Amino acid sequence: MMKVQMQTINQKIAVEYLKFFYPPLRNEITQLSVQDNFAGIMQATVNYLKHLLQESKINIIAHHIKLMDWIYRNGNSYVRTMIENLFVRSFESFKKHAKIQHWKLLYQYMPVSFQIIYNEQQKQDQIYFGK
Repeated sequence: MMKVQMQTINQKIAVEYLKFFYPPLRNEITQLSVQDNFAGIMQATVNYLKHLLQESKINIIAHHIKLMDWIYRNGNSYVRTMIENLFVRSFESFKKHAKIQHWKLLYQYMPVSFQIIYNEQQKQDQIYFGK
């Protein structure tokens, strides 16, 4: 049996996955992709997850975080950087707006790669901003 090497996910491919993973955002993602606004697409996914957080839909959020981790692990350097700087960076806001038990669950469900990035970001923020 031949092993097929998966293509690295660039921003155009990531957009197609995100349209599939986030059906309620499909039109917004399409509009932003026409404008070549990948950062806007990342922000739209974050806003959607924050909305789910307000509704305490922790399992759905955890599922979406795992899907984003899959894109991250298979993404090119641009896609990975955008996910680190916009998606994972938003976790601090999630932490502030979530109930303590919800944040603990989300963190527990979070892929290790995102936990490492998040913790590193927190350390850097402490050094640079005293947060």
